[in-house]
Amino acid sequence: MFGYISPVLGALEPQRQKRYQAYYCGLCRAIRERHGKAGQLTLSNDMTFLFVLLSSLYEPEENEREKRCVFHPLHPRPYLNNEYAAYCADMNIALAYHKGLDDWHDDRNPTGRMRAKMLKNAYQRVVALYPETCEGIQACLRTIGGLEKSGAEAPDAPVNLTARMLGLIFCYREDNWSDTMREMGEALGRFIYFMDAYDDLAVDIRRKRYNPLREHVGQEDYEAFCMDSLMLLIAEAANAFETLPLIRDVDLLRNILYAGVWSRYEQRHKKSSKGMLMPKGGKK
Repeated sequence: MFGYISPVLGALEPQRQKRYQAYYCGLCRAIRERHGKAGQLTLSNDMTFLFVLLSSLYEPEENEREKRCVFHPLHPRPYLNNEYAAYCADMNIALAYHKGLDDWHDDRNPTGRMRAKMLKNAYQRVVALYPETCEGIQACLRTIGGLEKSGAEAPDAPVNLTARMLGLIFCYREDNWSDTMREMGEALGRFIYFMDAYDDLAVDIRRKRYNPLREHVGQEDYEAFCMDSLMLLIAEAANAFETLPLIRDVDLLRNILYAGVWSRYEQRHKKSSKGMLMPKGGKK
């Protein structure tokens, strides 16, 4: 489901690219230290975004160093660490574990099953640290799974459940900004669910899997409907974002929120326009 909240690095100045990479590498190291090599392989831009966001909002003391790693053995890479790296590393594990289970349950994907098995112990450690958040994530995913198996056509219920799940994750603590952070996470959750449905539509049709957009694909205004819906959803996230008192690294966050989240849409839209995504015979 995830993988859409990424930057457009080419639109950033070289020094700002390095700054984002320092966050990315810092989260990678935090995952490795807390959950080992298997956990490190699950690193995502999604939780890097949350790492930057929490760091910008709360402005903690940060520690930036350089070090070689298995992925970059020749030259040391700068990495950034602060108190929010651990939380984002743990949430990264929670999402990756459930993604593995989802891949196995949906497609009997052996890679997903192996991933979930490798991350099971790490996930149990995360559950012990954040029981309420993890229970909320599990409850949302259970209900989404039930709705998808039932073939429910209306997307509102699974969209709102994904929103609730990401809202739980974005609300790191209850304080003056918790409502706004929850609101932003929920809006991003809705956007991600809808974007994932748009992105996966052709594969879902071929494999006869649930997709809330399959009943819309034959309509003349299908692309306009998708674009308008996505624009509305990301605008809700942006409205919440702009009320936060962000100064540090706000340019990185805006790069992601206003440009990066559209990268996959643009790729899929181009292919769809050329007739490369839909199976022969259209909607089935």
